[in-house]
Amino acid sequence: MTMVKHHGCAVLGIVGTLALATMPRTALADAGGLSFWLPGAFGSLAAAPAVPGWSYATIYLHLQSSGGRGANFVLPGGGRGAVAVGLTDHADALVQGITYTSALPVLGGQAALTILGAPGNVGVGVGATLTGPLGNTVSGVRTDNRTTFADVFYQGTLKWNQGVHNEMVYVTGNIPSGTYDANRLANLSLGFAAIDAGAGYTYFDPKAGNEFAVVAGLTYSASNRDLQYQNGIDFHIDWAASKFLTKTFQIGAVGYYFQQLTDDSGPGAVLGGFRGMTVGIGPQVGFLFPNLSEGYQGYLNLKGYKDLATENRPSGWSTWVTFAISPAPPETAPAKPIVRKY
Repeated sequence: MTMVKHHGCAVLGIVGTLALATMPRTALADAGGLSFWLPGAFGSLAAAPAVPGWSYATIYLHLQSSGGRGANFVLPGGGRGAVAVGLTDHADALVQGITYTSALPVLGGQAALTILGAPGNVGVGVGATLTGPLGNTVSGVRTDNRTTFADVFYQGTLKWNQGVHNEMVYVTGNIPSGTYDANRLANLSLGFAAIDAGAGYTYFDPKAGNEFAVVAGLTYSASNRDLQYQNGIDFHIDWAASKFLTKTFQIGAVGYYFQQLTDDSGPGAVLGGFRGMTVGIGPQVGFLFPNLSEGYQGYLNLKGYKDLATENRPSGWSTWVTFAISPAPPETAPAKPIVRKY
């Protein structure tokens, strides 16, 4: 029997760094479902420093997934048990984030802080036979659909640049919003606090237009007291590669690898360790608007991911549409002609 973690228990979590604007994206929840980290959250130019000042980003995120026959998961609201047939869910979220990038060096690097929040809609459907903790079975269809708010998410980054090479360390987490409801299948709030930290590297050659970024991190989640369930420690890698065909247009590919390293635990973890894994890949395209307004530039990025292989997680796809506004880089003054005096 296939084991699949439930995707719809809490469908929104942290948001990773957006290309060019250094602005984060979104993630998911693990207690009876997915991890706090949403695979694919970091993308192109993730470790590249930004222009100091205030930046803003809005991200539309659509997630769609399903678990087939024999899918098992931990059901919220005390109905922990096994699902024999059928699991579908989707989520649509509109993430709003604001970032401040400091002009003062910190440990020789550039520091930035981001705060995010998101309203959204999540829907979950289960057509199955449920076996409860006392052995009772209930057949039928259970659905839930909810429009609500996610937690508040924060992220701090520190970046260094040496020509075409860029390095980064980051830490991110959530502040529970209070909108989590253990009696609902559909939540955007996680129901627990989590923290994620890691490091990344970006190679970017503006002259050739070649770019590659990779970010790896670990997630630790506190216990969900309502479900008496604590997620294991998660490891994730996000990568992106692109070619700038012009100074304002890029095209490329994105991907991720996610692996839970330690078992889920607590009285609610009736399915045992339940370690999840997924690998995904997809295309991306980006457009830069260098003269959006006086002193500011815009960036539009569209990307999508398809799960190629999953274990203890539903299989699905996601699409991301990101628009970011950030300070434009200062114009380079033209070189003065050399004047020789004889």
